[in-house]
Amino acid sequence: MHLLGDRGYSGQPALDAVTKRGYHPRIRQKGKARRGRPPKHRRWVVEAAHSWFNRFRKLLVRFEKLHDSYLALVHLAAAIICFRKAIPIYG
Repeated sequence: MHLLGDRGYSGQPALDAVTKRGYHPRIRQKGKARRGRPPKHRRWVVEAAHSWFNRFRKLLVRFEKLHDSYLALVHLAAAIICFRKAIPIYG
């Protein structure tokens, strides 16, 4: 398996930890420019998901005191996000 990393993980301790766990590191080296096409500016999946959830103000501020109520709202928000991504609304 390959492990992709940014330039922050290019040190020897990080490389040793990656190889010790059985991964093949693919980590960008400091000072080397990327060849080929210009980089696409994409957000990480987790950052995008946090952004989508933060649009629900009730989850962002967390008014709910009970864990079950908060979890139900998170599930509802996830369902709404999936619905919006699956069925684009035109017009």
